[in-house]
Amino acid sequence: MAEAAAREMDPGKRIFVELAEGEDAVREAQQLRYRIFAEELGADVHSAQEGVDSDDYDPYCKHMLVRDRDSGSVVGCTRLMDGDRAHEAGGFYSQDEFRMENIRRLPGHVLEVGRTCVHPDYRNGSTIGVLWSGLAEYIIDHDVDYLFGCASISLTDGGVQAEAIMQKLRQKYMAPDHLQVEPKLAVPRPQGHIDVIPKMPPLLKAYLSLGARICGEPCWDPDFRVADVFILVDVGGASARYVRHFVTNRGRQLHVRSASYA
Repeated sequence: MAEAAAREMDPGKRIFVELAEGEDAVREAQQLRYRIFAEELGADVHSAQEGVDSDDYDPYCKHMLVRDRDSGSVVGCTRLMDGDRAHEAGGFYSQDEFRMENIRRLPGHVLEVGRTCVHPDYRNGSTIGVLWSGLAEYIIDHDVDYLFGCASISLTDGGVQAEAIMQKLRQKYMAPDHLQVEPKLAVPRPQGHIDVIPKMPPLLKAYLSLGARICGEPCWDPDFRVADVFILVDVGGASARYVRHFVTNRGRQLHVRSASYA
C-alpha cells in the first residue's frame, strides 16, 4: 500500500493519505460516509445497501482516503471527478443542485471535489490538513486548472447561521458575475434581523484558505438538511501559493499513488 508521509495527530495516532484502489477500499469510504451523513447528521441517503452511502457518481470518481496507520481504518475521505469522467457520468454531482453553465465553459482541466467527511474522533484539524495535502498534490500532478465543489452549512437552527455566514461571504469572497451559478432550490431565509457571530464550518474555512471564491447563493439540500455553498478555486491564480503550501509541509512532500476505479 502506497502511503504519503504521515503526520502526527497526537501520541499514538498517525495518519496518512492515499487514493483508494479497488472496490473494497471504496466501500470503506462509503461506509464512513454513511456513518457521518446518515447516522450522525440524520441525512436521508438513498443507497441500495444499508450502512453504505453510495450514488450513481461513485463509479466515475477517484476516492481519496485518510487512514489511521495503526488500525488501518479510514478516518476521512473525499472523492474526485474530472471533466472527462463527468461526461461519461452524464454530468457533475453539483449539477443536481446548481445550474452551472458558466463553470462548464471554463477552459482547461476542471476537478470536482465532494462527499468530504471526517470521523468524529479525528476532527482536530490534522485530518483535513492531511487530506488537503493529498488533494493539493493531485491537483499539481494532474495539471488541474480549476477546483470546485460544495461546502455545507447546517440548517438545524432554522438557517440563522447559514444567513450570517452568507452575509460574511457576500462581503469578501464572492466570484464575479461570469463565474456565478444558480441554485435549483433556494435556501429559505430566516425572518427578522440576524445578529449572531458567523461560525465558519471547517470544510468551508479550508476551501477559503485555498483562495476559493463563492459562486452565488447556496442551494437547499432537504435530504441533508443543509445549505450547500458552491466554491471555485482558480489553481493558476493567486490561490496557487495556498495549494503549494499544502503540498510541502516542513520540507516533506507527499507522494499519492493514483489508482483508477471504474
